Amino acid sequence: MSPSVDFSTEELVVQISTLAQRLEDHYSLNPLLEMIGNARYVLLGEASHGTSEYYTWRARITQRLIKEKHFDFVAVEGDWPDCYALNRYVKDYPDAGAGAPAVLRQFQRWPAWMWANWEVAAFLEWLRRYNQDTGRRVGFYGLDMYSLWESMEAILDYLQQRGDGEAVEAARRAFMCFEPYNEDPQTYGWNAAFVPDNCRDEVVDLLRQMRRQAPHFDHDPEAAFSAEQNARVAVEAERYYRAMMRGGPGSWNLRDRHMADTLERLMELHGPQSRGIVWAHNTHVGDARYTDMAGEGMVNVGQLVREQNWEGGVAVVGFGSYYGEVIAGRAWGGAVERMSVPPARPGSWEDIMHRSLLRDKLLILRDVRGVEEMREERGHRAIGVVYRPEAERYGNYVPTLLPERYDAFLFMDETSALHPLHGSGDAAREPDLYPWGL
Repeated sequence: MSPSVDFSTEELVVQISTLAQRLEDHYSLNPLLEMIGNARYVLLGEASHGTSEYYTWRARITQRLIKEKHFDFVAVEGDWPDCYALNRYVKDYPDAGAGAPAVLRQFQRWPAWMWANWEVAAFLEWLRRYNQDTGRRVGFYGLDMYSLWESMEAILDYLQQRGDGEAVEAARRAFMCFEPYNEDPQTYGWNAAFVPDNCRDEVVDLLRQMRRQAPHFDHDPEAAFSAEQNARVAVEAERYYRAMMRGGPGSWNLRDRHMADTLERLMELHGPQSRGIVWAHNTHVGDARYTDMAGEGMVNVGQLVREQNWEGGVAVVGFGSYYGEVIAGRAWGGAVERMSVPPARPGSWEDIMHRSLLRDKLLILRDVRGVEEMREERGHRAIGVVYRPEAERYGNYVPTLLPERYDAFLFMDETSALHPLHGSGDAAREPDLYPWGL
C-alpha cells in the first residue's frame, strides 16, 4: 500500500474518532432520532441476516420511532403470508396465536431463522403490548415475493370462506397450473424459461379477479388488502422465477421493485400522513447508486424510495461490525450453523471503524458528506444467508461510498449470533438476556 493511501487511511481514522458518538443505550439514539426528524420513511439495514445486535438495535430504534414519532407500521424483508400472521398477532385479532414464538415457528421455509428467532419474538411481544395499551394498530408486514405457493393457498382459503365461485375457480386454475412443479420454484423457473407453456396467464387472471371482487368480501379493509397483495405476489413471483433462470440483474430488480411497490401500497393503505419503517439487509436499503451494483444495472429499495419520495423525507440507516459470530448456512438450504466472523478486511469501512475511538458507535453521515477523507470508496462487508468465512479475502465486500449510501451508520465492534427458534434444546428456551431490554 502506498504512503499516500496510508496517510489517507490514518486521516480517516482520526476523522471518525472525532465525529462518531458512543452507542451504548436507548439515549445514544437521540442524535439519530434528531436526524430522522419528520421523515416518513426510515429504512433500517443489517450487514447479515444472522447477527443478534443488528436485530436488537433495529428494534430499539423502531420502538422509539413508534412511541415518539408515531410510525404506523414495520415492513420487513419477509414473505407476505407469514408476516401477515404476525400482523394479526400484534394487533390482537381473534385466533391470532398463543404467543409470538408459536406464530414464528410457523415459518418453515429456509432460511426460517431470519424471522423465526427470539430477537424478533421479543419485539413482537412488545409491539402487541404497545398496541393493547395505546389502542393503536401499528402493523407488521412482509415486503418479499418468494411465497408463490403460500400466497395462492391463502387466496384460495380466503375466497372459499366467502363463497365467490368465479374467483375461487380462477384461484384453482392458478393453483393447478403450478401443481406439477411440486412447490419447487427453480423447477418452475427452468421450465417456464425454455417452454412457452407456463402459468403466467393464470396468475394474471387471478389478480384481475381479486381486484374486482376483494373490496366486496367483508368490512375489514385490511383483509381485502391482504388478499389482493397475495395475488400480486403470485404474479410477481411467477415473473421472478422465470427471470431468475435467465441470469443477470433482471430477477434482482424485479424483487426490489416489488418490495418498493409494496411499501408504497402500505403507505397508501395507512393514509396520506402515514409513516413506515423498513427492516432489510444493507444491500436492499443502502442506496445502490453508491456501490458497484449501479455498474451492473441493479437498483434496490433504498434507491427507489429515495428517488420517489425525496419530498416526503427518507432516512437510510446502515449497520456493520468488525468481528464476532453469525448464523448462516454454507449452501442454500443447508444446515444452519453458528459461524465465526473473522476480523474485517484491512482498509474496509469496518476496519476503519474498528481502529477509530469508541468500541460501538453511531455516525451521522449527513454531517460528514463534506469531509474529504470520507469521499473514498471502500469495501463494506455484506453477509447473506449463505456464508463461507474462509472466502472473506475473495468476496463478501461491496465497494461503497458510505456517506452517500446511508444517512447514518451504527457500528458494533464485536457481535454475537442470532438466536433461532427452530430446533430443540437451547432453541426451545428463552436465551440469556431475553428480551434484551425491549
